[in-house]
Amino acid sequence: MFYAVHSFGLDGIDPYRVEVEVDSRKGLPGFDIVGLPDTAVKESRERVKSAIQNLGYPFPNAKVVANLAPADTKKEGSVYDLAILLALIHASGYERFHLEHTAVLGEISLNGELRGINGVLPMVLNASSLGITRVILPAANAAEAAQAKGVEALTATHARQVIQFLKNEGALIPAHQLPTQSRSAGAPLPDLCDVRGQSEAKRAMEIAAAGFHNLLFIGPPGTGKSMMAKRLLSILPDMTWEEAVETTKIYSVKGALRQGEGLLNRRPFRSPHHTSSPVSIIGGGTPARPGDISLAHNGVLFLDELPEFPKSSLEALRQPLEDGVVNISRAKQRLSFPSRVMLVAAMNPCRCGNYGHPAKACTCTPTALQKYLGKVSGPLLDRMDLHVEVLPVDYGEISSTALQETSAQVRERVCAARLRQHRRYSGKGFFCNAQIPPSLLAESCPLEPAAEKLLQSAFHRLGLSGRGYERILKVSRTIADLDGADGIASGHIAQAIQLRSLDRKYWGG
Repeated sequence: MFYAVHSFGLDGIDPYRVEVEVDSRKGLPGFDIVGLPDTAVKESRERVKSAIQNLGYPFPNAKVVANLAPADTKKEGSVYDLAILLALIHASGYERFHLEHTAVLGEISLNGELRGINGVLPMVLNASSLGITRVILPAANAAEAAQAKGVEALTATHARQVIQFLKNEGALIPAHQLPTQSRSAGAPLPDLCDVRGQSEAKRAMEIAAAGFHNLLFIGPPGTGKSMMAKRLLSILPDMTWEEAVETTKIYSVKGALRQGEGLLNRRPFRSPHHTSSPVSIIGGGTPARPGDISLAHNGVLFLDELPEFPKSSLEALRQPLEDGVVNISRAKQRLSFPSRVMLVAAMNPCRCGNYGHPAKACTCTPTALQKYLGKVSGPLLDRMDLHVEVLPVDYGEISSTALQETSAQVRERVCAARLRQHRRYSGKGFFCNAQIPPSLLAESCPLEPAAEKLLQSAFHRLGLSGRGYERILKVSRTIADLDGADGIASGHIAQAIQLRSLDRKYWGG
């Protein structure tokens, strides 16, 4: 007998419908799974064999074939266990199920218990568009499933509960009735008031947060570069619902959500070690999974000790930073993961760390200095909107007991600037100044005559690239938003140029 059960597969973070077809017929006893299954899917045979017997059904003495359609797309993971089990029970004539417009997801243990799987959120969010009105899944994934609209998400902890429900002998708990937890309820974020002095760097942080601009800190060790970067989250506005859904989808596919965690309400902050491989930062592998740049989507990717990262990792960042998406190509597969991040990097000015220090002498030779700085390429540096020199603070500043501006105060100004941007770009497909497309740059960044004259002079004098010109405009637009101005004045342009000229000092550009 033949029976089919609906399930889902994932192409990156985009779901597609999978038909789990099981045929049980007379012949030499055996159990095969076809349809390009990976190792985890193939091992489903042993899990299903044990589970079906522990549920009280004999494993059929027949030729059993499970096909995962479409057959030309590779299937990964343990998501199909429960679907194969139910289809096998029906195809063997033990029970009769009615699963029209119902998708079944979940890993099954040897005794029939259901375990959570990866990628549930994108699956249930797109279920209705794929012709599915009801999803049955493990209770461990209830928090993700509860975010779906237009689909009934039912949960169970054991396959027996699912069978009893399908026989009208019991009920399953809707996902939204189970408790969830939020990552925003975790430990409080460190506050910007802990940082003494560094007024210029703090101003650059405020501008970067207000417009979602990339930021480079360069200065001697111990000046507070990492300390300030780790406080960026405390001045960023909360994610919108759309941003939270986008980010949580990636964490769901990666399997990085905590037990019982629904939408991520706190912006992500990823800080990979400089020994991280290009695959761990950019994404890829077998099977392909999102990297740190995608896990930081709508948040901060912090690269401390920037020149210590492998050159291949740094150069691989260039395309995702520009396009906001990572494209991973394989011989038979092409995947895309979102990667719209605020890149924040910190580095010493040289190997010994004292180049430019007001009190300590640099011991690096000119060749060593050039070699160290040369690890950060011009094209990557060109993608950093703000370059800030972080010099040591004097004793008076570091020992002062005067109250410093708190993150809450800075965040209030940042949120006001973001609100202006949301209103300006409403319905245009982007939300902040860093994302302004070239076609809307002139409309979004109106220059006063004096500002245009200053920018023209800087363009020729500094030899700006087209990208550099655009990024100065976008940063000046953010500075104007922080000032509550509709147009961009010469002061806004001057500050944007000042915050992007450090490469001339260190790299001689």
